[in-house]
Amino acid sequence: QLQLVESGGGLVQPGGSLRLSCAASGFTLDYYVIGWFRQAPGKEREGVSCISKSGGSTIYADSVKGRFTISRDNAKNTVYLQMNSLKPEDTGVYYCATDLRLLFCNLKGAQYEYWGQGTEITVSS
Repeated sequence: QLQLVESGGGLVQPGGSLRLSCAASGFTLDYYVIGWFRQAPGKEREGVSCISKSGGSTIYADSVKGRFTISRDNAKNTVYLQMNSLKPEDTGVYYCATDLRLLFCNLKGAQYEYWGQGTEITVSS
């Protein structure tokens, strides 16, 4: 059974860092595009970042460019989201997602079929 599990969330002060992990089971992550999305309280889900199958291509939302870095370790079947210089507006539940049909990276959540359960991040002093 294909499954994605996020971890690494928590409470962090503004300006701090966190690294999220998205571990895959039931399939080999190497062959698939992986996206990170987030949903803040009372807001719609938004795309944060995406990494291509090879890892050679990445996309970031304007709001996180220069602060977040997505990477993948295919040997560990895991994708990471390194988040630096965190701001209160980064607060929310973060999800990783994939779709077996996606050929290219994008931040359109509707195109992703498989989702993890999410990990919550709170940026607050």
